[in-house]
Amino acid sequence: MRLAPHKTIPSFTCDDAQHIHSGLACCSRRGFLGGLAALGATALSGSALAQTPAEKPFRIDVHHHLSSPGFIAEIAGRRTGQVPLMRWTVSKSIDEMDQGGVATSIVSISEPGVFFGNYDGARALARECNDFGAKMIADHPGRFGMFAIVPMPDVDSTLKEIAYALDTLKVDGICMMTDYQGKFLGDAAFTPIMEELNRRKAVVFTHPNRNDCCRNLIPDVPEPIIELGTDTARTIASLLFSGTAAKFPDIQWIFSHAGGTAPGLMQRFNAYFEQRKDLQARLPQGPAYYMQRFCYDTASATTVHPLTALTKIVKPTQILLGTDSPFGTAKAAAAGLRDTGLFSAAEMQDIERGNAARIMPRYRA
Repeated sequence: MRLAPHKTIPSFTCDDAQHIHSGLACCSRRGFLGGLAALGATALSGSALAQTPAEKPFRIDVHHHLSSPGFIAEIAGRRTGQVPLMRWTVSKSIDEMDQGGVATSIVSISEPGVFFGNYDGARALARECNDFGAKMIADHPGRFGMFAIVPMPDVDSTLKEIAYALDTLKVDGICMMTDYQGKFLGDAAFTPIMEELNRRKAVVFTHPNRNDCCRNLIPDVPEPIIELGTDTARTIASLLFSGTAAKFPDIQWIFSHAGGTAPGLMQRFNAYFEQRKDLQARLPQGPAYYMQRFCYDTASATTVHPLTALTKIVKPTQILLGTDSPFGTAKAAAAGLRDTGLFSAAEMQDIERGNAARIMPRYRA
């Protein structure tokens, strides 16, 4: 698969050798483009292509992270502690995919996303990330797709980046964080974005954020342990009870980590809906109907604990393989899913490839 021509990736420098990309130290006065040439050489040599996989790659991984140089610089400078993202390279991704039987990974930017309080900075970083991802796709035909990151909460810039990503780069969909400055995805401020995504019948992949409301609440428990699943539930509730899910039915949502804690809240969602008769105009079919239309990935959700709750709400047709690479692996994810005993062989084939190919037709072949 070749993409339409796109703009040159902006040059990138850093002040010290701490910022590493593709195994090359990036020093001041050294531009990114020189490093990119070395990156291509690294990706095409060594173990990535020499490895003989145990099985012919066929899986599609919809939750697989990339790190552009600009993104690495941001998270390193802010000391987010996401070392695997800082050490990520294209060749490491390909190695992991080959070992886990993954034919194609749909890459996306992880939390904290690209917005750090500055609209201009978010717009520039989103474009740098998307151009970098598009270069990966072009350099490794068939191995990668992308959910393009957008500079929300800047609505105008987000609409422009959606057009650039889908019309120029021709990527598979759009990536959003679950909240932006305390606003969840069903917030009325984002209505123009939802209108455009619905018009395009876009696939929208969401990644949870560490909400500013809930930092350092429990000693010795890192925020991602609880907050990522909870923020996914918050944004799902926002889409449901704002009426966004009903108003824009042609958006194909993918939620990370088996929907986070949302499946466990289904009884409460239904009870609240029944109590609030005024909500029935916004959700004419009830919460469960819309939950059943969403898709969910298996990143950090490959045991019976999250999947039992999820499969009580949705059919296996709505579940997609997600590995959370570089934090997890396809080999472990596939083994974990089989060990649950929840899925037949045919359902596993759909989870590992068929369901993703259904909502992204370019992968049906």
